[in-house]
Amino acid sequence: MKNSLLSYVTLLLCLSFGVTKAQQTAADFFNEGITKSNTKDYPGALQAFTTSIILNPENAASYYNRALTKSSLNDLLGANLDLDRAIDLNPGDANAYLYRGINRTKQEDLRGAMQDFNRAIELSPNDALLYYQRGQCRLRSGYTKSALGDFNKAITLAPTDANILTARADCEMQLADYKSAMADYGKALEKSPNRTQAIAGRGYARFKLDDPKGAIIDFNRAIELSKDDAELYYRRGLIKTRLGEYANAVIDFDKTISLVPDHYKAFFTRGFCKSRLDNSKQAIVDIDKSIDMGSTKNQSKAYYSDFITTNTLELLSSVIQNRYRVTELTDDRADAYLVRGILRNAAGDTKLALQDLNRAVELSPTNAEVYFVRGIIRSSMGDQKGAIIDCNSTIKLNARQAEAYFLRGVIRYDLGDDQACADLSQAGELGYMQSYKVISERCNGQRATASR
Repeated sequence: MKNSLLSYVTLLLCLSFGVTKAQQTAADFFNEGITKSNTKDYPGALQAFTTSIILNPENAASYYNRALTKSSLNDLLGANLDLDRAIDLNPGDANAYLYRGINRTKQEDLRGAMQDFNRAIELSPNDALLYYQRGQCRLRSGYTKSALGDFNKAITLAPTDANILTARADCEMQLADYKSAMADYGKALEKSPNRTQAIAGRGYARFKLDDPKGAIIDFNRAIELSKDDAELYYRRGLIKTRLGEYANAVIDFDKTISLVPDHYKAFFTRGFCKSRLDNSKQAIVDIDKSIDMGSTKNQSKAYYSDFITTNTLELLSSVIQNRYRVTELTDDRADAYLVRGILRNAAGDTKLALQDLNRAVELSPTNAEVYFVRGIIRSSMGDQKGAIIDCNSTIKLNARQAEAYFLRGVIRYDLGDDQACADLSQAGELGYMQSYKVISERCNGQRATASR
């Protein structure tokens, strides 16, 4: 009787929820997404755009705006999947190509980014931002002279844009045209006096033009504005070294290394300065470190790692706190084995915990949650392949189980599987916001490709 009453109440709630949703159109949710995005409520915007897409899956603007939201959450892979769809639906949208190109640049897919910027310029040939972004991409690809051409074109379209002026100056620095770089940095600072990149750039140009004192003045100002930028201390240290101020240079290199402990260039130059200060032993120690840090060593991945463990514990804590508050046992007693398995695992008795989870699966073979929890337990025991199998079963039974995508993504990442970031993106899209922290830290520096 209790089960029947519970089912009836659940049905009423579902019907009520459905009626509420039906009263709002895809356009309503789209506008809600825009509003939340403008107020930087990106998780809320993501949910609103997703609902809008469910109600109207043929609206390119919804995919485009959800892509921008995902980019704000540092989910570049997920954003590009949405931009792919936006371009399929509206091939003439230059902005969709622009932002996909920006994302691809961040992911080091420079060839793909270049193709996107080329297409965007074909569609909108008078947009300075497009030439600026293509110039940045060309600069990173090593095509410095071509990049300069793009920056020149961008400046003809937007002659007072500080970003473009700074970018052209950076390009001129690479071409050893230090006088032109000085002029462009100066123009940029007229428009944006506290632009650290331009101040530091001008300082380095002055250094190259044998004006070390003027360079020190610029780097002092840049450091006032960006006290935690290790590269600023490193470059100021180089200038002090050129001036023969070895003790003062060591102070800057100390600060560089405190901010970036593996800055091997700072170790090397600090060692050089110490040698000039008649501290040969410490000089050799620093130079040894610069050699060791500059080399690469192959490391093999293990099934068990701190990265996996940290995220597994967070998931397990979430399961206990948010899901398992049951006080009444069902007839099949699967929950009893499930909860006892969780408790045994927490107490360190992992073998008995796994036995309980296996029994829970036997008793409730169509319950997605049981497979998911067993996947967490298996992962905590180092059985990552078994955990992935359980995640697959979970997702097959419940395609909207966000945490299962997250766990599978974490494990895949640690195993070097290029599908990992797609899983993490899907987890975020389904509402597990913790996923975006991992995406931001792990996914955006690699060229992950996936489909779903």
